[in-house]
Amino acid sequence: MKALQLGLASVALALPGPSQSISDSQGLFISHLENILGTSFDLKIIAHSYAVARQTEKTILSEIERLNAILSSYLPTGEFNRWWDSTEQAIPVSNDLWAVLNEFSIWQQKTNGTINAAAEAVNRLWKQAAEAQTLPTETERLAVVEAVNQPHWTLDPIHQTATRLSQTPLRLHTFAKSYILDRAAEVAMKHPEVDAVVLNIGGDLVIKGNWTETVAIANPKTDAENATPLAWLTAQNKAVATSGNYRRGVQVDNQWYSHIVDPRTGMPAQEVISATVIHSDATTAGALATAFNVLTPDESVKLAATFPGTDYLIVTKEGKSIASPDWNRSSTPPTANNSVKTAQILSLSSNKDKNWNQNQELIISFELSQFDGRYHRPFVGVWIEDENHVPVRQLAIWYNKPRWLPELRSWYAMQRNIGLDVASIASATRSAGSYSLVWDGKDDKGQFVKQGKYTINIEAAREHGTYQLIRQEMDFNGEPKNQTLNGSTEIATAALEYRDKGTK
Repeated sequence: MKALQLGLASVALALPGPSQSISDSQGLFISHLENILGTSFDLKIIAHSYAVARQTEKTILSEIERLNAILSSYLPTGEFNRWWDSTEQAIPVSNDLWAVLNEFSIWQQKTNGTINAAAEAVNRLWKQAAEAQTLPTETERLAVVEAVNQPHWTLDPIHQTATRLSQTPLRLHTFAKSYILDRAAEVAMKHPEVDAVVLNIGGDLVIKGNWTETVAIANPKTDAENATPLAWLTAQNKAVATSGNYRRGVQVDNQWYSHIVDPRTGMPAQEVISATVIHSDATTAGALATAFNVLTPDESVKLAATFPGTDYLIVTKEGKSIASPDWNRSSTPPTANNSVKTAQILSLSSNKDKNWNQNQELIISFELSQFDGRYHRPFVGVWIEDENHVPVRQLAIWYNKPRWLPELRSWYAMQRNIGLDVASIASATRSAGSYSLVWDGKDDKGQFVKQGKYTINIEAAREHGTYQLIRQEMDFNGEPKNQTLNGSTEIATAALEYRDKGTK
């Protein structure tokens, strides 16, 4: 690439993917944002100039904001809530609100009632159960089921009006996110100097244009950003949607219950823990991914067969994977020559040292601070040092402009080499700013280190702005332990959990 090269980024160094070539007339712009539709937002734009890419980013964010003001149930003055305040009146609604309401009506029939905007009432019942730490009674559950499974609106396509029929709480999030992603990508692609875009909101992706995106499918058994993926795939002009129970839900009497519920029974979905769907239409991918968490795998396979061009990967709570017949057509393993190279590789193991217990891991969890009116994520570096402060393992380096990497002062002082291949991560939706990484006890060369004391470093910085470094020593001697770290400007909270693998 020539001087046209735009901002390049590495999302998590343990997740390299096959390279995507860029011509001399193109550049790759990458942006990371938080609290967009209540979650994280990763954006890639392949454009002819940096100015075009930045303007396209603004266009995308503007379209997301416009649609959110129409469809969100969290905005009291938004169009959805204004319509909801009406009672049995035929209210003229916008094209976007009418389209999403209509999609719900269509998909409720297609999925035998598993897609229902009134599922919000079931979610509220289980949130109340979590607060009281008491399971809902059968009477309460059946009452909610009755309230959910009734008509909630009628639509008049001739006059484009919607009439509210019930008092049952509604939310349009099942379709709203996919719908917004698709419309924002379409708006971006109207610019003649934009060749492709990749939008990833909380783990759901839309890829449009002349670009093949490498996607890592998150393993539902671990929440770490840099954990080994369940699968790899490549996609062009497709949507990739993932729904699962491993990031959001409620705890009642030491039992975890998914936020994905079955509107027909009033019970949380428990048999499937993750479903990823690939389709050319974002709404179809999003709807099927949600439905596949509620339906039995056999029912999901039959439903998918009615939508040509659908690929899927379903994971049950027992860990069984069910893939579509053509799944291998999209899936692709990472190649050896894409591995990330690092400097100062040092293996600390010797014959007389006691090595790291291979059945243990360190989970590093942290939450980035949220600021009104500020959406771009700071640069973040996370790495492990030995007792002599020699770096032994780099876990993540998140950035989008190489020229500003010196702002990560401690990380930059190590003069680490970085990989520039970036894979998107398809996963269940996370809360905005909440991340976790895993250290498996290996050094950058892939060898287990010896047991002993190591320092965890979490560094965050903005371009000529705020700066924060958290350093915490921990003794990895085989005895599980937890530690909470003090937060500050950019990193609000952080925690370390040294544990046996498989612990939740």
